[in-house]
Amino acid sequence: MKFTKMHGIANDYVVLNGFKDGVPNPGRAAKQLCDRRVGVGADGLLVVLPGKGTDFRMRMFNPDGSEAEMCGNGIRCFGKYVYDHGLTGKKRITVATLAGTKVLDFAVRGGKVASVKVDMGEPRLERPEIPMTGKGRAVNQPLKVGGWNFRFTSVSMGNPHCVIFVPRVADFPVTEVGPQIETHKWWPRKVNVEFVEVVSRREVKQRTWERGAGETWGCGTGAAAVCVAGVLTGRTERKILNHLLGGDLTLEWAKDGHVFKTGPAVEVFEGETSL
Repeated sequence: MKFTKMHGIANDYVVLNGFKDGVPNPGRAAKQLCDRRVGVGADGLLVVLPGKGTDFRMRMFNPDGSEAEMCGNGIRCFGKYVYDHGLTGKKRITVATLAGTKVLDFAVRGGKVASVKVDMGEPRLERPEIPMTGKGRAVNQPLKVGGWNFRFTSVSMGNPHCVIFVPRVADFPVTEVGPQIETHKWWPRKVNVEFVEVVSRREVKQRTWERGAGETWGCGTGAAAVCVAGVLTGRTERKILNHLLGGDLTLEWAKDGHVFKTGPAVEVFEGETSL
C-alpha cells in the first residue's frame, strides 16, 4: 500500500488514500504505521475517503489504534493532500468528520497548497457535550491532580480539551501532569490537555498532551480550544497568534461563534508499506 508522510507544524501523519486502496482495519494499521521504531512514525493516521453529501470524508486514528473525532492539524494535511494529489481542483472543500462537516479554504502558490484556513465550527461548552461529568460550563474551575492545584477551562472542538494557563510553559512538566489529567474521571472519553502561557492579549505559547499520543508538537483543535478559553477567562482577544512547539497558528473566534484556524501543511515523503 502506498502512503504519504505529512505534517502540520510538526504534528505528523501517515496518509492513506482510501479511494484507491481499501483500509479494512485502520486501527490496527495506525498501531503499525505510527510506531516510530518499527513503523513509519507519526502522531496519527489519516484515511482519505469519498464523502456522502460532502466533497470528502476524513477518518483519523491515534497511534494506540483509537479513532479521534477530529484533528485540526491533520485536516490541514488532509486538505493539502487531496488538492496536491489531484483529487479536487476546488479551493474550498467540505470534509465530513466524526465532529461534523468542516469547510477548508486553500491558499495556493505554484499549483500547491501553501496554507489552509479551516472553519472549526462552534465550540461546545456545556459539560455533557464535551463530554464531561456534571452540568453547566467548566470555566476557570479548580482541579487537583498529583499534588498540583490548577484552574482549567474545558472546551470541545469536536474532541474534548482541558485548557490550563501556567506562568511559564517552556519548563512545565507536561509529561508528568498530562497523563494524570488525560485519564481523569471527569472526562469519560479521556481528554487532551493544553498548557498555555499568555505572552500578551494577542499572543500565547502552547504545549499539548494529546490523548492516545502523548506530548505532540502541535494540536490544531487544542489551539482552537485555547483561543476560546482565553476569551472566556478574559485573558486574550478573540484573534490570537499561537506559538506551538512545531510552529505558529492564527486563531480567531469570530462573532458568528465559529472558530477559524489558519496554518501550513507540508508533504514530507511518499513510500510503500505492507500492512
